[in-house]
Amino acid sequence: MRRTTTALAIAAAAALAAPAHAFAQPAPPPVPEGVPIDALASLAPAIIGAAAGPTDVAGGQNALLDQVRVLLETPGIPPEIKSTLERVLTFLDGSGGGGPEIPQDGPAIAQFLYPTVGAGCIGPESDAIGTALAVPGPATLPPPGPGAGQAGFVFTALGTAPAADTQDLTVDWVNIDTMGRGTVPLTNEARINPEGPATLSAIADTGPGRVLAVISGGITTLPEGEAPISCGFLPVVGMFVVA
Repeated sequence: MRRTTTALAIAAAAALAAPAHAFAQPAPPPVPEGVPIDALASLAPAIIGAAAGPTDVAGGQNALLDQVRVLLETPGIPPEIKSTLERVLTFLDGSGGGGPEIPQDGPAIAQFLYPTVGAGCIGPESDAIGTALAVPGPATLPPPGPGAGQAGFVFTALGTAPAADTQDLTVDWVNIDTMGRGTVPLTNEARINPEGPATLSAIADTGPGRVLAVISGGITTLPEGEAPISCGFLPVVGMFVVA
């Protein structure tokens, strides 16, 4: 997996150049130096798979907690990955409080745990950094806005051209308090950042409770005067509380 300083610089420049009416995301967390993004991304299927496996609520949560504890005990695990796992563990067992802080002048925003990388999303030799966030409802963003018992998701591929109408990015979510689950496609229907970078969104009926989510798949962009670009992103994990 290629990870370059140039891609980060291009992504930051594109974010600064976004239109004033665009839906602004919090600054993405930095990519940990020396830690492969694919090592973090590999946690996503294990976490969601353990959460979605058992059909009973207690069994599902206990299996997921056990899975995270096993991963934490893996010899030689990098400190950045261990920190991510510890955040997952405290979220699942309730000791960390759970959801995002609620700002006074805007919606509650839960940034996903780490940025992701899409190979060749800006050009043949230029990767893109992807950032994702969740907004528990009720809120006005992302449009048309999630209601009570819903969550909105926004994914931005920094540095990329505008999004095409056909996309292949999805969010898989599990409510670990009710064991509800689902898969929702992220689309360009809301026309967030219509001039780029490509920004996709979705609204899911998660119901109230602690929610784990994984965004994965690919995007297609439309560079001006060039052929469309399709590329894939490594999975990224988020967790938040829906009231």
